[in-house]
Amino acid sequence: MCGRYAATKDPAKLIEEFEAIDLTEGRARTDHNVAPTKNVVTVVQRHPRDDEGQVLTDDPAERSLRMMKWGLVPFWAKDPSVGSRMINTRAETAAEKPAFRRALVSRRCLVPADGWFEWRRTGKEKEPFYMTGPGDASLSFGGIWESWHPKDDENASPLLTFSIITTDAAGQLTDIHHRMPLIVPQAHWDGWLDPDRDDVTDLLVPTPDDIVASLELRPVSSQVNNVRNNGPELLDRVDPQHEGALFDLPKS
Repeated sequence: MCGRYAATKDPAKLIEEFEAIDLTEGRARTDHNVAPTKNVVTVVQRHPRDDEGQVLTDDPAERSLRMMKWGLVPFWAKDPSVGSRMINTRAETAAEKPAFRRALVSRRCLVPADGWFEWRRTGKEKEPFYMTGPGDASLSFGGIWESWHPKDDENASPLLTFSIITTDAAGQLTDIHHRMPLIVPQAHWDGWLDPDRDDVTDLLVPTPDDIVASLELRPVSSQVNNVRNNGPELLDRVDPQHEGALFDLPKS
């Protein structure tokens, strides 16, 4: 699964990296411990709309950075609180589940991350690791998103939410956990974000072996277990034996 990650780049860097415009309205924040239900930066690609909200399909789709809440709320949901249970979407069943299949066809996004956290269980202990790439480039998680409107307030702004696609862990990651986020390589960004592409068969493929092999699996402090802790020290490599106590279970 993917239940915690780090996202520390400011929109200016992401604009350049993803060749997108900034629609975050100044709400983006550096976050070393992103947890479910937080509002974070995502990358989407949509056709422009006219003043009445109609899609201008003759205009090319526009790539943008947008703030979304982590935890997908299906458009038909009565209560947005269901999103807290939909932070991840299994690639194997996404096309079949009513909560995910519409978004998978037409509302795919990328979730920029510096890396993600996972916990390796050894007996009763859980040891936190931080998985990150070898350079400064973002790890782009494949995601899906939805726009939810409250039924009793037609004038309310839509709630934008997303879920991260996960797959079976591969290579060295199997030593940590049996699941991992789907990492979309840059060469596949256009296809993943294309709002006109409704055939997702070739998109839901495992993360390339070379990307998995390039990841650093870094043991980190159990401070990351508490969502209230949020600073660059959470990403530092530590020797678990020096922490002096059993690792706490992660809290979310």
